[in-house]
Amino acid sequence: MLKGSVWMTAGSIFSRVLGAIYIIPWMAWMGSSYSSANALFAKGYNIYSLFLIISTAGIPGAISKQISHYNALDEYATGNRLFKQGLKIMALMGIIFGAIMFFGASIIAFFFTDSDPNSIPVIKSLGIAVLVIPILSILRGYMQGYSDMAPSAISQFIEQVVRVIYMLAATYLIMQVQKGSYVDAVTQSTFAAFIGAIFAIGLLVYYIFKKLPKLRALSRDGKPVSAINKNFAKEIFAQAFPFIIMDAGITFFNLYDQSTFQQYMLMFVNASKEQLDNYYSLFGFQANKLIMIIVSLSTAMAVTAVPILSGLFAKGDKKDIQKQISNTLELFFFIMIPSALGMYAVSQPLWTTFYRYDALGVSMLQFSSLMSILLGLFTVLSAVLQALYRNRLAIKYLVIGFIVKIVIQIPMIGMFHEFGPLVATSVSMALICYLMLRKLHELYPFNIERTENRISGIIIFSVVMFVIVILINWIVYRFVGNSDRILSLVFLLVEAVVGAGVFGYLVLKTKLADKILGARVARIRRLVKIK
Repeated sequence: MLKGSVWMTAGSIFSRVLGAIYIIPWMAWMGSSYSSANALFAKGYNIYSLFLIISTAGIPGAISKQISHYNALDEYATGNRLFKQGLKIMALMGIIFGAIMFFGASIIAFFFTDSDPNSIPVIKSLGIAVLVIPILSILRGYMQGYSDMAPSAISQFIEQVVRVIYMLAATYLIMQVQKGSYVDAVTQSTFAAFIGAIFAIGLLVYYIFKKLPKLRALSRDGKPVSAINKNFAKEIFAQAFPFIIMDAGITFFNLYDQSTFQQYMLMFVNASKEQLDNYYSLFGFQANKLIMIIVSLSTAMAVTAVPILSGLFAKGDKKDIQKQISNTLELFFFIMIPSALGMYAVSQPLWTTFYRYDALGVSMLQFSSLMSILLGLFTVLSAVLQALYRNRLAIKYLVIGFIVKIVIQIPMIGMFHEFGPLVATSVSMALICYLMLRKLHELYPFNIERTENRISGIIIFSVVMFVIVILINWIVYRFVGNSDRILSLVFLLVEAVVGAGVFGYLVLKTKLADKILGARVARIRRLVKIK
């Protein structure tokens, strides 16, 4: 679990950080068109996220889960046949949904962007990416089914590197050299998703061919394919459907905000379209882009947990399932709580570094940082339930939470205005997480006292770190203005090092890290000379 999470976390973190850093030159080259370009980019990517989830149809997660299931039963050949069938389905799904996005761009724009004509070329460019992303996703799912997370993580990083290089080069050429339209620059920036995916697919194909002798040996030495004529397509979709719904969970919430924010806000405030676009961009794209760096940590753990738990379920090992659930939750909170509180503490230099100082933006990021704990927990718990074949329960709880979101959205916007959607999402996600945790403990009564004690320690040490960093931040900004981005970057790096150092020292000194991460942590303690 830890090894796989480290690989997936590293891939996610580097990719997300790179995906946030590109904003700095991209924003500078967009110039006065930045706000409009940013809003257009955000709207296009929210639509893309939904189509991506539908087009991949949850099949990568299902493939990972089922291959791990068959591997646990020594049925490697059956798992390989399942993968080949899934590959055909994925190629077909890419063609179908890529075509829908490309040729139906104007209709999609009508439903999701108020028929904004600028969004049509952006949607078309993302439709080309949807053509190949399903194949990329299933290749990753296949490797993850063998609990080999390194190829997925490395391909994720390469995909992002190539994407960022292309989009920055295109933006510079269009906006700075040709003095062209920001719509063209955004269109090329979104088309970069296709370029990155092609490189990632090539890398994964290389890894699979490199591993082919070992895979063939496992198939040859394992049990033969069952004589029963299995309907692999039916099996894939039966397991994939819940992954579609659950993977789209956060996207559903984001799209609901995108579709209703302006109408609901106009019920309570008198603001122009430009002002409302700016408000939405602050939480729906800018703050969201930064918090997804730490939410991706939980995604990495979820991806790692699925094949492990699925394998244990196949063996009927209830005690080990209980231990694995405890380990997964403890590892999640060990990473997520200090990350979220740390991002809250450094929100001012972080926002200023990436977007220039904006008091409302900083407040949005602070609130979103706390909300990220709930988004991450939802991601992990939904993956655990699906790995244990409790798909209907996971969907049921998501539907309940989404209904609550719809019901309380208008009252929350009435009370909190631009913060309303974030409050509504937080309340809904908290309810979903509570229902999932309660049911998991009912089904697999893991050691909740041990887990609570360790989480309490994590919270205490995270709060100590938080207070120290907040104090440094307060002292620094009393003597320095808010607008200097270079100084903010320096403060950000210093505060991040101090915060990580404080939390790291406390968990090593008390040996809490040993209990959660294992005995090997003792080497780190000896290295930094902590007794």
